[in-house]
Amino acid sequence: MSSGLLRTSRVMISDHPLPWLLPLLAILLVLAVYPFFYNIWLSFHEFVPRSRGIEPVGWENWQILFNDPRLWNALWVTLFYTAVCLAIQLVLGMGIALLIDSDEPGYAFIRGVLTLTLVIPPAITAMMFLLMEDAQFGMVPYALRVIGLFASNQTILASPQLAIWGVILADIWQWTPFMVLIFVAGLRSLPRDPFESAMIDGASSWQMFTRLTLPMMGKVIAIAVLIRGIDLFRMFDYVYVMTSGGPGTATYTLSLYAWQQTFSFIKWGYGATISLFSLFIILVVANLFVISTRLRW
Repeated sequence: MSSGLLRTSRVMISDHPLPWLLPLLAILLVLAVYPFFYNIWLSFHEFVPRSRGIEPVGWENWQILFNDPRLWNALWVTLFYTAVCLAIQLVLGMGIALLIDSDEPGYAFIRGVLTLTLVIPPAITAMMFLLMEDAQFGMVPYALRVIGLFASNQTILASPQLAIWGVILADIWQWTPFMVLIFVAGLRSLPRDPFESAMIDGASSWQMFTRLTLPMMGKVIAIAVLIRGIDLFRMFDYVYVMTSGGPGTATYTLSLYAWQQTFSFIKWGYGATISLFSLFIILVVANLFVISTRLRW
């Protein structure tokens, strides 16, 4: 017994990484690996209410998936939402980061204030914008009517054409500061010598931005796009709270569709199949992006 305790203590005080990795590996096994393989197993089964059990259905769920028009509509909405939010947050994030990249008094406070939106739960943000975009007393429709962009009877979240933009507005408000903070960190890590040389040579601000800042910030921008792109593709909270996928299927995303099939229609197998389909798309696109941008981790 004493020799066993001695060996254990030697392992714990050694430089061997295994004792410190075991808790993390156990958590990953329980919370990631097991659910993943269970999801694969579940995609070949389905819950049958008549027998109140899960029965094998073979490839039926995958056949339904590839012939489901609502799923392809949800995929299109998800891709559109991801692309628009990513483009706007990228441009706004870089622009604001350039404005607040300064050591002057007050700028550090502004950078701190920007983090406040990130601590608000997305569901609370969605509720805020649901009220702000209300057709009767919301400030957003009122402001649009005042400047002449909206008719008196026009709405945002009840319009099939505008509902997705109402949800996008909430996402932009909450997550643009995330991009700002990443870009500020990248800007403040850039060497100053190339910029000083460019100023001496008479380069304009735009020339320094396009020929120095953007090339040197390439990896930082790529990492920010990768992180936000994955997060946007699996977006659920804003749509669920603000529109529940409506009006019609105008704001249905893949995550919302998988949730609906799993918990509303009790199609556990089909919901698992949609989730795996979403994971496959994320893995393929993310890896192609990493290869194309030559990111090194």
